[in-house]
Amino acid sequence: MTIHLRNVILPAALALSVASVAPAMAQEPAKPAEAAKPAEPANGSVETSGRISAPPAGKGQVVFFRPGNMMGMALSFSVHEGDTGIGKLGNGSYFVYVTDPGPHLFTIQSEATDRLTLEVDVGETYYVKQTIGVGIVAGRPHLAPAEQGDFERLKLKESTKKPSDLKSKGGDKADKADK
Repeated sequence: MTIHLRNVILPAALALSVASVAPAMAQEPAKPAEAAKPAEPANGSVETSGRISAPPAGKGQVVFFRPGNMMGMALSFSVHEGDTGIGKLGNGSYFVYVTDPGPHLFTIQSEATDRLTLEVDVGETYYVKQTIGVGIVAGRPHLAPAEQGDFERLKLKESTKKPSDLKSKGGDKADKADK
């Protein structure tokens, strides 16, 4: 009986590599009570249930979040309203932006700029998910409306990163990896 090494070693090596990478790539959804630690965010508050509490009287709020992902994990991006950075999203993080009611244009950029317009109502909470697409030089961030359940299923940490303002009409290219 002749056994060829490639028939034994290659499948074994493939199985080991998949087994070592799979846990890092798996995202186990958190129970709603574990979705976020009961910390006091800078712009909003998180109740002990892990849900975002209602905005202050006369205000609305937007929860920006970015699920943890292997793609672009070292990158972080500032979210802007006008030329002002309102928050910064790294891998697996969120921030709450409390604002006045009315129309708001949010932008995020790297090689290209993505825009999202929201009409914020008094007493309402909106959820916006940030994802990263493939770019030529760097990842391209995208903003899209999301549901509260999309946010609550994830295990995220509150962002403590300082956002950067746009520097010129063209804006800064991309916020580099955490320093």
